[in-house]
Amino acid sequence: MKTILKYEGKGKALYSTETAGELIQIFKDDATAFDGKKHDVIAGKGKLNCAISSYFFEELHKAGIRSHYIRRENDNEMRIRELAMMPVEVVVRNVAAGSICKRLGLEEGRTLKCPLTELFYKDDTLGDPMINTEHCELFGWAKTDDVRAMRKLARHVNKIMSDILEKVGIRLIDFKLEFGLLDGHIVLGDEVTPDGCRLWDIETGRKLDKDVFRRDLGGLSEVYHEVATRLGIQI
Repeated sequence: MKTILKYEGKGKALYSTETAGELIQIFKDDATAFDGKKHDVIAGKGKLNCAISSYFFEELHKAGIRSHYIRRENDNEMRIRELAMMPVEVVVRNVAAGSICKRLGLEEGRTLKCPLTELFYKDDTLGDPMINTEHCELFGWAKTDDVRAMRKLARHVNKIMSDILEKVGIRLIDFKLEFGLLDGHIVLGDEVTPDGCRLWDIETGRKLDKDVFRRDLGGLSEVYHEVATRLGIQI
């Protein structure tokens, strides 16, 4: 049962529940890009993201990755544990795409020799700037050991998700993860959806993620539904 709204962002809202330490995370139908400059409401998007994120959290739990996920409540609602969130995102890159191409002059589609992890400070007003471990320690955003743990977990998640997606003909290009503290331990939070991943069809290179919305390449809900269908997720 939802009670008090605790947080609302561009794609999700968090409500307190009847159980202390547990929240309801609602996936909205809003689609945004370019720091909110592009916005639309796409029917069914929240339901698809909730289903996909629930699937990945359950698969990660099977592999021993702890997260805030408890269960999927209904179409677009997920019950989660409340975390003390770190204001740092970890982006894992397997292939050059997006901002790294602009920053470093790389050709999109270049396969990296090994997965690259990058850190970004979570602040929409600043455009989520790229940072390093020294920033985290100096400004109190995350301890060095916590950053090390987040990077290690992110690489583990990358291996698991890459293997899952490859089996259904999808290549995991890059993705972002957020983490928080639960009982003093770093655990995975937020979501794992095509909103925060780049997914390309292995054979054709066709985009199956939010770049479809960013670049006006077709219907976003149709693409997300294709991802869910390939993974065998019941919508």
